[in-house]
Formats: sequence, C-alpha cells, structure tokens
Amino acid sequence: MVRLILGLLINTAALWVADWFVEGIHLVPFGEGEPNLVLSYIAVAAVFGVVNAVIGNLIRIVAFPLYLLTLGLVAIVVNAGLLMLVSQVTPFMGFGLVIDDFSWGVIGALVVSLCNWLLGIVLRPFMSSAVPSR
Repeated sequence: MVRLILGLLINTAALWVADWFVEGIHLVPFGEGEPNLVLSYIAVAAVFGVVNAVIGNLIRIVAFPLYLLTLGLVAIVVNAGLLMLVSQVTPFMGFGLVIDDFSWGVIGALVVSLCNWLLGIVLRPFMSSAVPSR
C-alpha cells in the first residue's frame, strides 16, 4: 500500500514539474484555492497511472518488436500518446490536463519520465523498506 501511495505521489510531482517547465502543458483545477489544485494534480496522476497500467501495458506488449527495433525510443511517443489520452479524458471529470499539441506531449512525456526515474531512485529505499520481509 505504501508503494502504491509513493508511486502516486511520484507521478503527482512529475506532472507538477512537467506543468511548471513545459509551456504547452497546463492543469485546470476543479475549484479555487491551493488544496483543490493539489487534489487535482493527485487525481490527474491517478488517472495517468490507471491509463498507463491498463492501456500502456497493452501497447507495450503489442509494440514489443517496435521497441526492440528503435531500442526503446518509441516509449517516448507511447508515453506522449498516453498523456494526450489523459488530457482527452480528464476534462469530463470537471478538471483536466490540457496539452496544446502532440509535440508538447512528447516534451511533457520526457519530463515526466525523467522525474519519475529520478524520484524513483531517491525514494527507492523507502519503497523497498515498505515491503515486509519473510
């Protein structure tokens, strides 16, 4: 459970960094004020996690030969597509991730991937200590 919550917080931080650094990515919160903004980031990160877990894994399985052929560089395009999908789904929930163009989605996917990688390295001791030993 701790691992799931830490993964959600890592995704939330990565999306916040992408929103802050990438000009073409914006988050529309579901209300006024700072708590609603934070909850909107957490909700978008949860939607991105579900989309990534369900649709992303299916795409990775089907496109495995393409991953091998491009030495994994197609993962950036797949992640950008998943971000674009999240930006199409979340406005129906009353808040949303807005991505201006697919090129901004690619840049955002790079930023989110790098942040997830860096935060995963930093928080790995906490994630592994959360798993009980046998």
